[in-house]
Amino acid sequence: MQKRRLGNDLEVSALGLGCMGLSSGYGAAVEKQEGIKLIRAAVERGVTFFDTAEVYGPFANEGLVGDALAPFRSKVVIATKFGFKIDADGKQVGLDSRPEHIKEVAHASLKRLKTDVIDLFYQHRVDPDVPIEDVA
Repeated sequence: MQKRRLGNDLEVSALGLGCMGLSSGYGAAVEKQEGIKLIRAAVERGVTFFDTAEVYGPFANEGLVGDALAPFRSKVVIATKFGFKIDADGKQVGLDSRPEHIKEVAHASLKRLKTDVIDLFYQHRVDPDVPIEDVA
């Protein structure tokens, strides 16, 4: 598998796996074991870059990705995103990229991903209520 550099420090496979469709966006979520099997098959074929987000599911996709990649964590790169406001019922109810919310999302994502490091953490959508210099 060919590799690509993301920034200065991340080297990833030229092909990555966007995991959103396993939990949302394209119909019903896959069964958890089927999702794990698919993600692990990608690893076996040389994929090292996996993309998820708190809003996929919501929250379910990060859990699936974390479970699937736990045995390979040191060999893969996980990207996840912040920027949405999600209510107690799991509904997306707007945007939220306030620094304190970003920290909350990061802590929750780390738990769901079963890791102590998020390799690439970025803003999913621009929040017009938060100046970009406050996000960075």
